[in-house]
Amino acid sequence: MNLNPFQLERYFAKYEFNVEYTLCSSDCEAMTIADLLALEENARAKFDAQWLGYTESPGAPSLRQEIARVYETISPEQVLVHTGAEEAIFLFMHAALNAGDHIIVHAPCYQSLMEVARGIGCEVTRWSAREENRWALDVEELRALIRPNTRVIVINTPHNPTGYLMPRADYSRVNDLARAHNIILFSDEVYRESEYDATTRLPAACDVNRNAVSLGVMSKTYGLPGLRIGWVATHNASLYERMTALKDYTTICNSAPSEFLAELALRHRAKLAARNVDIIARNLNLLDEFFAEHAEQFEWLCPRAGPIAFPKLKRANAEKFCHELVTRAGVLLLPGTLFDDAGNHFRIGFGRKNLPEALARTRTFLAENAVLF
Repeated sequence: MNLNPFQLERYFAKYEFNVEYTLCSSDCEAMTIADLLALEENARAKFDAQWLGYTESPGAPSLRQEIARVYETISPEQVLVHTGAEEAIFLFMHAALNAGDHIIVHAPCYQSLMEVARGIGCEVTRWSAREENRWALDVEELRALIRPNTRVIVINTPHNPTGYLMPRADYSRVNDLARAHNIILFSDEVYRESEYDATTRLPAACDVNRNAVSLGVMSKTYGLPGLRIGWVATHNASLYERMTALKDYTTICNSAPSEFLAELALRHRAKLAARNVDIIARNLNLLDEFFAEHAEQFEWLCPRAGPIAFPKLKRANAEKFCHELVTRAGVLLLPGTLFDDAGNHFRIGFGRKNLPEALARTRTFLAENAVLF
């Protein structure tokens, strides 16, 4: 297998922990272990008593039971826990695909959703969201992309990096297409429950399509990336078993303290999600003001869900802008080229409490470099 460097992660490795403000984060505001344990009486004592032996490879039964509550039709035995969403993506691709298979991927996207399939030797086709359509996807275009050897369709909604949320009618048509052609639908749902209007929330793909796989994680909506806990949920038993067997060659099992804390957090997931959606809402108002002030420099499409968006720099080069902002002002944004986007966009993240300070620093930078940008 030959994998190209993960551009986004290499960019983060260079800057993320060496800057004052990470204004491109894909996750929401985190919390301390103490804050998490305070959600339940006696949680501290139970955590102190947590046994540090090996855990069950599919995930602790009690954790899988709690994850199953996220869904309508999934049992704990249909949940497979991983070390973050990245491991789940990697193992899914290897379980579902062989060299020569064809995969269709919602783009722009997190690189591993395409790159792992390419590394296996698959043919990868982009199903592109377009800014002129407010990042909407054309389902008829998807229909035309399907080939006899198409094995997987990948969607991501709510979407990274644009914040787009697929309408329910389009979502139903995508699931219908996948079922009609016996194609596995891999649904990246890591931003589910971060919709600004809960009535727009889509059902999990695994609940409406027995051949679909839903991807979830503690990192995004719940703001707990340090736990490194992700999962897949699916009714597809043969695919589940293949992923389970492959996990023996990666992490084997998960961290016992992380599983304990993830289970605790999921019992209070509505509270954690509401906390972060509130932060997002306050920050979105500030971003609306910021981009209105700088309308000559940026194009701004307000997202529909999640803590990220994909603005466009009108005049200057987005890569140069991001480089100058981080090196001269200590504010990190992600150029769209890291998502294989050539449209001069950049990703901005607004799920953290320090966004007002980061925006103030950015305003100063723009005022001092108005001629350049």
